[in-house]
This record gives sequence, C-alpha cells and structure tokens, in this order.
Amino acid sequence: GLLRITKKKIMKQSFTYYLTLSVKKIKLLKKIFSKDPVDFEKLRKEDVYKPKGSFYNKNVTRDFKISNSLITEIGQKNNSDKLLIFIHGGAFISGPAKHHWDTIKTITKQTDYNVWMCNYPKAPEHKISEISENINSIYNEALKNYKSNQISLIGDSVGGTLIIALIQRLITNKQQLPNKLILVSPVMDSSMTNSEIDIIDVIDPMLSKAGLLSAKRMCAGNVDLKNEMISPLYGNFKGFPETILFLGEKDITYPDQKLVVDKLKSAQVKIKVIEGENMPHIWPFLPIMKEARLSLNEIIKELYTNT
Repeated sequence: GLLRITKKKIMKQSFTYYLTLSVKKIKLLKKIFSKDPVDFEKLRKEDVYKPKGSFYNKNVTRDFKISNSLITEIGQKNNSDKLLIFIHGGAFISGPAKHHWDTIKTITKQTDYNVWMCNYPKAPEHKISEISENINSIYNEALKNYKSNQISLIGDSVGGTLIIALIQRLITNKQQLPNKLILVSPVMDSSMTNSEIDIIDVIDPMLSKAGLLSAKRMCAGNVDLKNEMISPLYGNFKGFPETILFLGEKDITYPDQKLVVDKLKSAQVKIKVIEGENMPHIWPFLPIMKEARLSLNEIIKELYTNT
C-alpha cells in the first residue's frame, strides 16, 4: 500500500552540538521561557524582518502583503514552477529570526524553489483566529499562481502547528492539498497537559513549559487551548499529504509529537520521521551544529523528491 514509514536516528553528538548548547542565546531562551508571563518584547529583540547581505539583495524578488501578513519572496529562478511556503516559529509571539533566514538561504541556493517567507501577525496583539485566517489567505493566494502539487510547506515549532491546522481545514473544506509537508519540531498541543512534558522540561536546554504555555494563552484569546486551530493534535489526520517530521528528544514538545506520529500512522499517511537523539527544539535550524547541517541536507533531498 501507500504506507511508507521510515525512521532515522541521528546518533552520537558532535562537538559543535555541545558548543551550540553552551551559547548564551540558548541559555537566555531557557530563562525567558521559564517565566510566566513570558517576556515577548525581549524575545522580539531577535526578530529580523528584512534579511541583510548580498544573497538577499540579489534574490529577494518582491515583498508584498497578503491579508495582514508580510510575504518576502526569495528565488534564484524567477520562472520556477515550485513554491515552498515557509511558516516560521517563535511561539506565536515573535519571529522570524536570523536562523529562519539562514535556513531559507541554504534551501534557495540548493533547490529550484521560490520561497515565501510568511511574517504573519503575532500574539498578544493578534489572536489565533486572525492568524489562522492569514494562513488560509496565504495558501489560497499561492493557489492562484501554482498548482497545488507544486506547493510544499515547511514550518518549525508553531509554524508546524499552523501548517497542520491549515491542512485539517483544507481537508474539511475539500480543498486542494499541497504536495508535501516538512515539519521541524511542530508544537502539537498548546494545552501542554501531557505529563511527560514535566520530565523533559528538566533537560530541555532551550524551552520551558511555564513560558511556552503563557505564550499559547496570549495567542488563544477566548479560544480553548485544546481547540484544534491551536492544538492540531485533537484534529483529524486522515487524507494528509506526505509528511516529514524532524523531532528532538530533549524538547518539551516531543511527547505530543510522538502522539501525532501515532495518529498519522493510524490514518495511513505516508510519513518519514527523523529523530535527533538528545537534540533540542528546532535543531535542524540551529547554526554551526553538524547535526543541523546533516538534517538540512535531508530537507533539501526531500524537496527534490516529488511523489
């Protein structure tokens, strides 16, 4: 049948892994995410709305707005017939950050995709209902220029949340689905009620439950935290397109990701799971880490294999 589940483990940690985890920024993140309410203004100090450098000067084809989102289109080939929609993470309250732009640069250099970096509205000023409507509009706009099977989506952390929730809505509304989803440490359940999370919180070098939950509350507004719009774990996974998941074992969002993998399997979705042993949240996008480079190569390979 259709079902192809491959699991890869990225083993023994490199020297650059330890280097990355000792960086002040990562330690600062843990500190910020250990507080409730989370200091979103402090997090936003790392935001980059306009990427710098000669690559971006040459390859940004246009900036435009869809709904309330700012889209930056990056492409080395203006006539590319393939689009990658990039929905960045940042706990709904911040982003995009430098590591997102660096990832896009690598992807654009090594594939023939046009990339849309989607800077959608953020909480607490904007709530999940509005953010979700923005994601719908972005996808619908993409369908005007590309066939659905020429579109793939990639997202890290809550970017993954927004992508999965979008697909669930598309399936409910019987709309055309994209070719492929690449999800890097997607947040699956904003209620964070899984008891395994508390065990991992102690060893997660980057995130902490208190701050992350606070960010989700800021975003949910009057929507229940278990609403599938913000917690797609509770939605339906039948009929999903091919899905590639990058999960890290030292990540408080890992326990819920395992539940989603089970749901995808029982819905007979074609999936590929790459698990990073001892890896933190969004490890494929972290700078200087050898493991990140290897996983980014995997992502690029995935973009080249069309089903």
